Amino acid sequence: MSHFFEQYKDQIYTGIIIILSVVILQVATKILYNWLIKKEQKRFPGEDPNTLTLVKRILNALWIVLGIIAFSFLFAERDKYDVLMDNFKLVLYLGFLAIATIVVAATTNMWFKRSIQRKIIAGEDPTSYKFLRYVVVFSIYFIGALFGLLAFPSLRGVAQTALGGAGVVAIIAGVASQEALANLVGGIFIISFKPFRIGDIIKVTDTMVGTVTDITLRHTVIRNFENKMIVIPNAMINKEKLINYDLGESKCCERIEIGISYDSDIDLAKKIMQEECENHPSILDNRTEVEKEQQLPIVKTAVISLADSAVVIRAWAWSSDFSTAFELRNSVLESIKKRFDKEGIEIPFPHRTIVMKKEKLSAIENVKSNH
Repeated sequence: MSHFFEQYKDQIYTGIIIILSVVILQVATKILYNWLIKKEQKRFPGEDPNTLTLVKRILNALWIVLGIIAFSFLFAERDKYDVLMDNFKLVLYLGFLAIATIVVAATTNMWFKRSIQRKIIAGEDPTSYKFLRYVVVFSIYFIGALFGLLAFPSLRGVAQTALGGAGVVAIIAGVASQEALANLVGGIFIISFKPFRIGDIIKVTDTMVGTVTDITLRHTVIRNFENKMIVIPNAMINKEKLINYDLGESKCCERIEIGISYDSDIDLAKKIMQEECENHPSILDNRTEVEKEQQLPIVKTAVISLADSAVVIRAWAWSSDFSTAFELRNSVLESIKKRFDKEGIEIPFPHRTIVMKKEKLSAIENVKSNH
């Protein structure tokens, strides 16, 4: 035993030093992690320490891998030392590059997040900052990946070309599909020309109506009135004709249409619809000064069509915004229906008048009499 110890004494001491170094580094990492967590909670209360936790895991894994490579020196031949040293430097480089990329990206993301919150508190539009945050964070990770490729000789040419400038566009165009590029360009157009902003109520189709909550590199997210999130590709939004209820004036005209029977009193029906709309607390007086002087009604009503089974009457009711107009419409439809029932105004069901020839009518009567 003593002979074995004397023979491999240097290797044993070196192995113990490597183990102790790995343990010390992991303990130091844990102490630093706990200290940073406390600092972050004091400065940014309520924030999840996901970035610090990820960095801690990468460092702990890095110390173990470096320790294993260091142990390999104890058993490898001297002609393999150069290869092991290259591997040691490569792992060390990639580890610290990953940590640096994550920290820079997280710090940038945090700065944009705080800036967006300040914009919202100040009542300013945060749309550009939200979109730019995705672009910058993606660029940081992309550049970090390119620097990682530089560590591999076989991929160094690709990374140098991409970092040279025009290669970035070439790589993206080569890897991404046409649809993905269309969504990216669509997002840039939305931010540049601003057909809508974060917080605007838009209507893309009859089934896609809601408030814009986010605009990313690929898609736009809107929350509908059922509190469901609708994800729409930016390319689709650029192709569609959409309605922005918050672009320009926010006031909205709600057209309330109801059909009455041909036997009902049209003037009475128009009067009921006008009164019920004008008595609603959300109604907005949109008359001009001339119309007020002429004492024209706040809500205009008119017969707009003579349908197969009904006379269709429309009331034009204004409200302060789209959400209020939606509530006004639902409330007024109910109150008008109750007034119609009370005043004897009939809302007809579709019906048809059937005319039968005498021969067929006689045949039917004969069949009935035989039975």
